[in-house]
Amino acid sequence: MHFLIWLDIFQGKCYVCHKSAWRNAMGFPVYDYRTDIRNVLVTPQIRSRFLRMEPGQNAQLHSHDLGHEIFLILEGRVEFEIDGETEELGPGQMCIALVDQPHSVRVLGDEPMTMYLSVTPHIHPTHTPRTEDGERLPHNFVSARAYDVEPNMQVSIPELVARQIHASQLLEALTQTCTAVQQEMGDQLKAALAEGDMDTATAARKAMWEAIYPVYKAIAELGDVWNTLAPRVTD
Repeated sequence: MHFLIWLDIFQGKCYVCHKSAWRNAMGFPVYDYRTDIRNVLVTPQIRSRFLRMEPGQNAQLHSHDLGHEIFLILEGRVEFEIDGETEELGPGQMCIALVDQPHSVRVLGDEPMTMYLSVTPHIHPTHTPRTEDGERLPHNFVSARAYDVEPNMQVSIPELVARQIHASQLLEALTQTCTAVQQEMGDQLKAALAEGDMDTATAARKAMWEAIYPVYKAIAELGDVWNTLAPRVTD
């Protein structure tokens, strides 16, 4: 049974409120940080999860080559180290580790800690281990199962490589088209703004966006294939 929940932060505390289960009987999935201690969404665009750590537990210092990571503490207290700086966080408090910023976390006190975290984008290899001095170690390619994703072993690696090449070729074609549109419409945009012609400027901006949009969709598709292929090398 699912319960619709929302978080309310008051005076530094995080409260969980409930609505009747029947109101969500036919709706979208709702996740509860007390029971859904796992990855709840794993896509190239973002990975989201609830994470529980026990007293004294810590995570290895690491960074993300592409992703920003957001941490929101729900229960317990932790000490974060991000890019050489240390802060203590409790319920209702959040911190962010940006791309390439080494970070680690350690549970404080005698109580377990539960947090929500998300990394965006989520592209393998997702973690770059670091030494205690912050030096980069070899990339860490892990199984998709580490993120609660069951790999489809029915699809062969040659087929995945073919999909990877196709996705790359599609991205190349869309990028070339996008570049041409940005050049043409960019000139129109500058001229229209200089002349105070907002209708033409708005139309040029719309055309620029309509060329950018499929590029980002293709990047996501490329990332999806890559996230399937890369872990299979060692699975």
